[in-house]
Amino acid sequence: MLNTVFLLNKCTLPPCCPVYTLARLYGVEGELSEVARQGSGSACRSMYGGFVQWRMGERTDGKDSVAEQVEAESHWPELRVLILVVSAERKPVGSTAGMHTSVETSLLLKHRADSVVPGRMTEMISAIRQRDFAAFGELTMKDSNQFHATCLDTYPPIFYLNDVSHRIIRMVHCYNAHYGHTRVAYTFDAGPNAVIYTLEEHVDEFVQVVKHFFPPENNGGQFLKGLSVSPVSLSEEVKTAIAVEPTPKGISYIINTKAGPGPCMVEEPSLHLLGADGLPKQTV
Repeated sequence: MLNTVFLLNKCTLPPCCPVYTLARLYGVEGELSEVARQGSGSACRSMYGGFVQWRMGERTDGKDSVAEQVEAESHWPELRVLILVVSAERKPVGSTAGMHTSVETSLLLKHRADSVVPGRMTEMISAIRQRDFAAFGELTMKDSNQFHATCLDTYPPIFYLNDVSHRIIRMVHCYNAHYGHTRVAYTFDAGPNAVIYTLEEHVDEFVQVVKHFFPPENNGGQFLKGLSVSPVSLSEEVKTAIAVEPTPKGISYIINTKAGPGPCMVEEPSLHLLGADGLPKQTV
């Protein structure tokens, strides 16, 4: 994955939220993404909302390796993000440890960093600013594939994707081929869960595609979370075009969301996770 562009804000994950909270508490001003980066790249990118790039920087002390907003979350309102949760289990190899091993052993990673990512970053920023989904989607999928190729090139190799992940990849390519253009795009981070990008107009049908080829438990009662999705009928042509064997319960649930803002103060008490006694609420 392009480790310099991040679309779905994850400020609720450590250490982004604690960094922001402590900065507000103690009145700290300045560039906070450099501090959050000490914990993870995701936290670094999550200090801003919308479309964010993580600049590598040139200083040996890493002080200029910071996040920078490319466009605000309101820039591309039609863009949607579907998170297909395959597994919530802890990864056998953590992303930080895995990256250290890849840096030490993968020749492909060095080639990728030196010769591929800089050009792709320029293309990706252009695609985002022009709202060019075809270019954005193709770049996203190619870069995800190459990221996982570096994982396989690592010694010993790292396997983040599983059989369900591979079926999702095939499903996406079959779906796009049926329509003759890129309607949906996948990316996988250091794990088997898929992040699917698409436009709002295609969400309802593609969710139905996912439900058809990955039938959920209990008629899908808790299968869909987040933004609402309208039920639609799936044509026989689409079903036939997607040459994937159905995998019941292969996907635990789907989160339908979109690019959001960075961390902020929540003033409305009903949205607080803690009660007046300072303890977690029983229901949120």
